[in-house]
Amino acid sequence: MRAAVLRDGRMVYRDDLPDPSPGPGQVLVEVTACGICGSDLHFASHGAKVLAATQSMSGSPSAQASVDLGADIFMGHEFSAKVLQAGPATDTFPGGTPVTSIPVLLGATGVEPIVYSNTTVGGYAEKMLLSAPLLLAIPNGLDPRHAALTEPMAVGLHAVNKAAVAPGETALVLGCGPIGMAIIAALRNAGVHEVVAADYSAARRKLATAMGAHRTVDPAQGSPFDTVTPKVIFEAVGVPGIIDDVLRRAPVGSRLVVAGVCMEPDTVHPFYGIAKEISVQFVFAYEPAEFAASLRAIAEGEIDVAPLITGEVGLDGVSAAFDELADPDRHCKILVTP
Repeated sequence: MRAAVLRDGRMVYRDDLPDPSPGPGQVLVEVTACGICGSDLHFASHGAKVLAATQSMSGSPSAQASVDLGADIFMGHEFSAKVLQAGPATDTFPGGTPVTSIPVLLGATGVEPIVYSNTTVGGYAEKMLLSAPLLLAIPNGLDPRHAALTEPMAVGLHAVNKAAVAPGETALVLGCGPIGMAIIAALRNAGVHEVVAADYSAARRKLATAMGAHRTVDPAQGSPFDTVTPKVIFEAVGVPGIIDDVLRRAPVGSRLVVAGVCMEPDTVHPFYGIAKEISVQFVFAYEPAEFAASLRAIAEGEIDVAPLITGEVGLDGVSAAFDELADPDRHCKILVTP
């Protein structure tokens, strides 16, 4: 079997892997498409830091995760696929059915997130295992390439749901990477009347408009808060200093939703948030119902994810794609099509 694996910080093409074998409750699928996520790029560059931070958290389901950075690592969690074979005593969709799933594999040893693993194959491969109870059939007529973006769209929907945005409130989205775009799409689909997006990249601002932003702001021309008075602010940048700057500039009584993953220590002045009674909500991933709702929204044309797809590569092109995604003006989402 062919796959792209992470080895010593670089994606490497392999064609010598055995096909995964489904156990009870599992299904072998053929991967149709898999989006390259920014978290994969970050793990490739800062894997040790990611693992150290994850394992230091008490109460986290992933705190017990063990990954050997010296061995090949499988990744790829934004995928669509076709059913090939069910495991023993497993009821599932007929062979050939296009499906997607929350990236979790249920097995005899427990729950294995399909994110970073030395043993559980992800979407950067010809074939992978999925859990029969978690499979969702891709509705007839929906491009499976578009269905592969269900996962990041669910992340955006979860952030918007946590914010409890009312249609009449102004929402400001800081950062127009894939998660910022997903938040914009979810806000527009929820009927929010004023969605403003801020990003330094002209290409990303143009794309934000296509995804539903009513207007965009270039932070290079001044703080977005100079021209926008938001009730809800979504931070989707994930670099030190952003949260503190938002607390300092945001209006009294506003709400801050932090979706950007910052792996560095950060400093905030609580006084800003206290004096203005700003509510801060950190968000992560999504609920199963939000994943299903995102697939339905894409299938019914409520959210058009086509503009986000700016490139496609085969398994032998994943390494170059990781490099190209460093340029925000060139790409937003590259799909791997094995």
